[in-house]
Amino acid sequence: MTKKELRKTYKTRRQELTEHQIEDYSIAIANQLLTLPIWDYSFYHIFLSIEEQKEVNTDYILNILSGKDKNIVISKSDFKTNTLTHFLLTDNTIIKKNNYNIPEPIDGIEISTNKIDVVFIPLLAFDKQGNRVGYGKGFYDGFLGNCNPETIKIGLSFFEAVDEINDVFDRDIGLDYCVIPFEIFSFK
Repeated sequence: MTKKELRKTYKTRRQELTEHQIEDYSIAIANQLLTLPIWDYSFYHIFLSIEEQKEVNTDYILNILSGKDKNIVISKSDFKTNTLTHFLLTDNTIIKKNNYNIPEPIDGIEISTNKIDVVFIPLLAFDKQGNRVGYGKGFYDGFLGNCNPETIKIGLSFFEAVDEINDVFDRDIGLDYCVIPFEIFSFK
């Protein structure tokens, strides 16, 4: 399937999930993450869930990161340039939803992309080769392209891998892992 077809299919599938399913699956994904060899790093980038899009609830992962005393990095989107600016999440960080219902920091301590060790990535679908489909604006391709080559890229999804995404481009950045509620896919 193409990215466009997968986007449409998986947006529909996500909208069919109940709140209860989203919570159960999100907890299961957080528990799966605990089994990965990723916890010896310092800076972890995570997305704040867009409830209206029925994304994986990252509150559980945030709790794990806080409990492990990790530096948590979140982003602010610039829709004019389709880029992300990254900020350290602290007790003083003020979060506000933008026009697209994305929870974002108002401002804060900016963190350089080259400091980020692990990135948790929102996605709509992924394939068995580690390619991913997001919302199609290229925010994460640009961001991941600026990360260090050793930065660990972890997709989070409610659904199984598809066999193949037909229209993958050279500039698309693949995943190292994708975690679904009851399985971990490794592409390393």
